[in-house]
Amino acid sequence: MASQTDQSARLAWKSPLHQMTQTTPTCLWNDSADLDELQFAIEHGAVGATCNPVIAHAILKAHIAQWRPRIAGVMRELPTATEDEIGWRVVEQLSVDAAALLTPAFATHKGRNGRLSLQTDPRLYRDSAAILRQAERFAGLAPNILVKIPATRAGIAAIEEATAEGISINATVSFTLPQCMAVAQAVERGLERREAAGLDVATMGPVCTLMVGRLDDWLKVVMEREGISTDPGHLEWAGVAVFKKTYRLFRERGYRTRLLSAAFRNHMQWSEFIGGDVVISPPSAWQKRFVASDIEVVPRIDTPVSTHIVDDLHHRFADFRRAYDENGLTVDEFDSYPPARRTLRQFLGACHDLSQLVRDVMLPNPDKPD
Repeated sequence: MASQTDQSARLAWKSPLHQMTQTTPTCLWNDSADLDELQFAIEHGAVGATCNPVIAHAILKAHIAQWRPRIAGVMRELPTATEDEIGWRVVEQLSVDAAALLTPAFATHKGRNGRLSLQTDPRLYRDSAAILRQAERFAGLAPNILVKIPATRAGIAAIEEATAEGISINATVSFTLPQCMAVAQAVERGLERREAAGLDVATMGPVCTLMVGRLDDWLKVVMEREGISTDPGHLEWAGVAVFKKTYRLFRERGYRTRLLSAAFRNHMQWSEFIGGDVVISPPSAWQKRFVASDIEVVPRIDTPVSTHIVDDLHHRFADFRRAYDENGLTVDEFDSYPPARRTLRQFLGACHDLSQLVRDVMLPNPDKPD
């Protein structure tokens, strides 16, 4: 009789996600550092994961009984630290825990995969030097840390410097072709500087995230706010169209940065990218949808989005043109692009939530019963 482990392995192999990771160049990463969710993802072929303030707060809140004593331990270790400093030290700890699960994949893939993406403090998004300092600290936490840096004006400069220092980066807060091109070019400059100095680049694994669903979200807001009449189904393809065009240009120009699809809103943000040398990074809930689906695993990355859909979006939405056209945004406009502002505000809010959670451990509210 087959063991439960053997049965689970066979079921995993039959899942669309596992088929994708075993039969195409497309990689699966987990959009969380939650250990239970990451273990599920690894069973279906995942070779990476991520952490940011939103994710960290959700993990700590869901597992507060486990984390309360660890937070207290950091408090004892850092007796004069603020709640904010303690919160970020705890984020580092949970990221290192997740990175440990990915160590076998890191060795197998020689640094290209098997990494835990740890996001720099979003409050630093305007300060290149501060971003770089934190990137240097994060890179020293574990060999397989991938440092997430925002694709803001200051972030682009930090990406080049971090890459030149040998730090593998994952650009985040990115929604547009112009941002991705600026990231890839910054990485190339950093890699070329290392190569000129005779330093290693072979084991580095730079990635640029496209938050495809967040672009779709914003265009839906614009449609309602401005009373635009169009086929609402077209808006489900906006992020996909930007991703596919960006992927084509990356390949044509030989950029060594991989694209990563995040912020899932529909299955096309996975299924349309199958076959590409890219990363898909769905949260656990979406992975379970995909595992339970009967979507055929066939390469679709080179199948263009309908010209009719792209032309309609391009005609009706200025913010789609800014995202889709190579010269749609200047670097100085990255910070003010509406999806960037929305996302930064969410990340900044999560920093506040994280500090509040730590405060409740440091100074329990006497007006509330234990």
